[in-house]
Amino acid sequence: MFVKGLSSTTKEFIFSSGSFINRIGKLQHVSLPSVANNNKLVLGKSFGRFSKFLCLRQSKFIFGSEFGRVERVKSEDSETILTGESIALDEQSLEEELQKAIEVENYAKAAKIRDTLRSLHKDMKTTLLGANSRFYESFKTGNLSAMQALWAKKDEVCCVHPGVKGISGYDDVIESWNLVWANYEFPLEIKLEDIKVHARGDMGYVTCMEFVKTKGGRWGGQFVTNVFERIDGQWFICVHHASPIDL
Repeated sequence: MFVKGLSSTTKEFIFSSGSFINRIGKLQHVSLPSVANNNKLVLGKSFGRFSKFLCLRQSKFIFGSEFGRVERVKSEDSETILTGESIALDEQSLEEELQKAIEVENYAKAAKIRDTLRSLHKDMKTTLLGANSRFYESFKTGNLSAMQALWAKKDEVCCVHPGVKGISGYDDVIESWNLVWANYEFPLEIKLEDIKVHARGDMGYVTCMEFVKTKGGRWGGQFVTNVFERIDGQWFICVHHASPIDL
């Protein structure tokens, strides 16, 4: 489903904290002292989550962040834990029973089954929101071990940080977070708005507006989609996509 974001023969992350970043938001050519080849095209842009720049040369890319002191995150949390396997089985059997009840025109029974399914879906959404909140808790604190535990350990996982190419594969995704956080002072300050959650079976996703503000800076925003897969009863992130927006 995903194309590897990094070459199988060359996987190199380069971090440079002292390089110029265009803070107006327009793409420019950037001169980097750490880059020997002057023919490489480098694009720089400032976003609310972090400032970064991308070196377009084979599979090499550069993340940079220049933040001052940053503060707390606000996030909503739900910690209810259910058995995912039993939920999936119950959902499937209930939907089959619902269809049978409709076919024989037993509408009273069908109504009861619909109510049960609504309650089941609500519980699924609660656990999914809890996983999403744990993601933002690790994000705000820079807790790499927590971030590692949240991602599905698969080659197909994909992470798209604002303004840069998607990164695929568990190891490379985790390394990208490590590098993105390299110049942070934690905790960060984040606000989430317009949170919507959708879940069915073993797949679910959360969309939200993510706003980030650094000390002395302005709010920057991203539209975020977090896709989760339920594995052995637990939700794991398989896709994180953050698209910058104009405020």
